Order: sequence, then C-alpha cells, then structure tokens
Amino acid sequence: MTAQTSHPAAPPSGAPSAATPWDLSQDARMPLSRLVSVEIRKSFDTRAGRWLTISIIGLVLVASVIGAFAFPEGQQDYVNLLGLAGGILGYFLPILMILLITSEWTQRTGLVTFALEPRRPRVVLAKVLAGLALAVVVLALGAAIAAGATALSPVNGGEAVWNLGGTEVQNFLLTSVIGVLVGFALAMLLRNSAAAIVAYFVYTFILPIVADALSALVDGFEKIAPWVEFNTAQMPLFTGDYRATGEEWAQIAVSGTIWLVIPFAFGVWRLMRAEVK
Repeated sequence: MTAQTSHPAAPPSGAPSAATPWDLSQDARMPLSRLVSVEIRKSFDTRAGRWLTISIIGLVLVASVIGAFAFPEGQQDYVNLLGLAGGILGYFLPILMILLITSEWTQRTGLVTFALEPRRPRVVLAKVLAGLALAVVVLALGAAIAAGATALSPVNGGEAVWNLGGTEVQNFLLTSVIGVLVGFALAMLLRNSAAAIVAYFVYTFILPIVADALSALVDGFEKIAPWVEFNTAQMPLFTGDYRATGEEWAQIAVSGTIWLVIPFAFGVWRLMRAEVK
C-alpha cells in the first residue's frame, strides 16, 4: 500500500503568503468626515467630557440670567450679555478641546486610534476640525442664551437693546477660536490632561497679571506687553469700540505667533514622533 501524500490547501485568492504579504497600499482611505464624526463622539463618550460640556452651558445660562437682572439699566444689552457668555466660554471651552487631544494618551486609546488610522496628520486634522465644530455649536448655544437673557431685561425695568454688529460677532468668534487653538497647542505639547489644563490657566490668568504688574513697575513695559503677551494684545477686541487699529492687529499677529503658532507647530511635530503605548 502506498502512502498518500497530503497537500496543503491552496490559500484563498488574495491571501498573504511569505512571499506576498498583505498589500494595504491600495486600500481606500477612511473618509475624513468619518474621522471627524468619531472624534466628536469621543468628546461625549466619557463622563468627564459630557458633564464638562453640560456644566459649561449651565454656567453660561445661570450667569446670563443673573446679568439680565443685575446689570445696570444702561448695560442690559445684547453686546454686554454676549460678552459675559463669551468670557465664560473663552475660559472653559478650551478645556473640552484639551481633553479631546489628551484622551489618547491619558486614557491609553491612542494605540487603537493610530492603528485604525496610522496616518497621524489626518487624525490631528480630524481632531482640530471636530474641536472647531464643537466650539461653533457651543458658541451658538451661548449666543442664543445671551439673546434669551436680553429678552428678559424688561422684567427688571430695563430695555431689550439688540445692538449687536458685525464687528462684535467677528471678535466674539475670533477670540473664542484663538482660545480653542491655544488649548489644542498645549494639549499636543504636553499630552497630559492635568498638565495641559494647568498650563492653560497659567496662560489665561497668571500671565496677564504678570504683564500688568511689570507694566506698573517697569517704565515702558506697557508698550512692550502687547507685543509679547497674547491676552494683553487681544484686549482691544473686548473694550472700547471693539475695533483694533493696524498696530493692534500687528501686536495680535506677533504675540499670536509666539503663543499660538510656534507652540501649535511644535506640538504637532511632537505628536507625530511620539511613541504610542
């Protein structure tokens, strides 16, 4: 009797072998819109992100209602109430954006994220677009809440004044987006939620105080401060007629390069090279 020789089953068509491994180069890219939608969902999948968003909106609602009743009669207008809402959102909205970046490292989800989409620049772009989309939605809610508070002004004997113009809208959006992007930059630089949030509050609260102190103690520093301190440079967008001059726009550009453009670029570079564990 002759022994039958067994032959291994032929691999299915397209299956890899030692000579021909899987070729992924021809696979279709995941649509950027899907990446953005995933990043938006990730912002609310965690209790921290979900409750932080609810808390921010709730704080804006409470502050706006209080402002409608507590502001002097001449200040119960839409611009002032929108400025109140924008101030709160400007301080706390970037924290939500920080968590969007740092969650990949502090919650150790980066391995899954970068395995499903190994092209890191596309992931970073999706996070930025998702963060900006969330910011626009939250800002729109803040503007709607301010409008509701303005409508309540006559209850306290005031008058609902709808004095919002294009310049105020521009400054409201610009300063809010700047805050969001600064949060992104710090998150990419540090890749740690607690460290990035602390650094953001140092940038937001401590640096302006230091700049004011130096302006009071050092002759001539008040002229230098807007060129080197980003918060000080943005003050013309909040005060006066809300119209920055050519020199003030130049100060915003120079200080913005120092505190936003350079950290953002360096943060992207670090994130591209960081080891994912």
